[in-house]
Amino acid sequence: MKQIMTISAALLFLTIGEVQAQNGIEQVLKNIETNNKELQANEQLITSQKLEAKTDNNLPDPTLSYAHLWGAKDKSETIGELVVSQSFDFPSLYATRNKLNRLKAGAFDSQADVFRQEKLLQAKELCLDIIMLRQQKHILEERLRNAEELAKMYAKRLQTGDANALETNKINLELLNVRTESRMNSTALNNKIKELLVLNGNQPLTPGRPFPDGPAVPTAKALGLTDYPLVPLPTDFHRVCSELLAADPSLQSFDSESAAARKSISASKQGWLPKLELGYRRNTESGHPLNGVVVGFSFPLFSNKGKVKIAKAQAMNIDFQKDNARVKASSELWQLYEEARNLDASMQEYKRTFQEQQDLTLLKQALVGGQISMIEYFVEVSVVYQSKTNLLQLENQYQKAMARIYKNEL
Repeated sequence: MKQIMTISAALLFLTIGEVQAQNGIEQVLKNIETNNKELQANEQLITSQKLEAKTDNNLPDPTLSYAHLWGAKDKSETIGELVVSQSFDFPSLYATRNKLNRLKAGAFDSQADVFRQEKLLQAKELCLDIIMLRQQKHILEERLRNAEELAKMYAKRLQTGDANALETNKINLELLNVRTESRMNSTALNNKIKELLVLNGNQPLTPGRPFPDGPAVPTAKALGLTDYPLVPLPTDFHRVCSELLAADPSLQSFDSESAAARKSISASKQGWLPKLELGYRRNTESGHPLNGVVVGFSFPLFSNKGKVKIAKAQAMNIDFQKDNARVKASSELWQLYEEARNLDASMQEYKRTFQEQQDLTLLKQALVGGQISMIEYFVEVSVVYQSKTNLLQLENQYQKAMARIYKNEL
């Protein structure tokens, strides 16, 4: 009964840790989505592109002209002529362009979603690296404590003649190696957190240790980046893949671009319709002013030549790109799934092996008791710690693969 309660408590602890990790990552991504300078810049770029597209449907500028004529013999005989006119395309063309602009706006929005997704995926992978480095830090701290204890113990043994210099030097080298790895781990961990701060527009994520050249640098624990979120492998990836492809903003962008290209063909065909011109004309002949209306037509016999063919070729180009993007996206998803499946299998094998393995404390007791030699101890310990490091890397790669699979949910 006691064992069941212990297992239940451990499972509850793991579940709480996974929920906290998920919340920590979500909060970091929420902050970055708000504060990231590149996202803010891209938002303004998309706004400018939408406005620029609308300018294609503007009316041409009106024209105003005035002519003053006088007689060659009688200078007092004059004629003044004022003309105000406005040219415009055939009315139906403006309605077509308006629909085209709405489709272009949809494509721009999808492109903005793709850019946002890339930035948030970059941030999430940084969070996953921080979790791995923090877990690696705990392993290195354990190794460092063991190495320091053994170094002290064998220094005393060397003085009493119970150990030789070879054994003592080996322990000192192990201590030096672990300290070096620990320093490199701390540097890498701090650098990853600083990269998160850059993605957050150099705004503080949470209060933390002061940093002289920027905002506060929080710890991984303060960010809630302590454990990986629970992300199980999907049981029916065919269904999941179809759902992910349907929600892919890059493919949605191609759909909008394809629809816009089709509408552009319609606009090019209507380009053969005559352009119109309306205006007012006033002739001020001496003593006899005349008013009139100006009506004109312009037939695009040359200006629209080849534009329909160009629009059709562009539409086919986008359709081929869309088909290729869909095939590529589907292939990438299946590759990531196979990678995640193999990583998960390796992770489970490592975990089963660790459960069956002797505790490192027993190895240390055997060394102290003289049951195994220093060489045997370091061989065993090196294999165990290398295996634990391998498991950390496998978990990190698995989490990144799953993050890329479900990037559309960011």
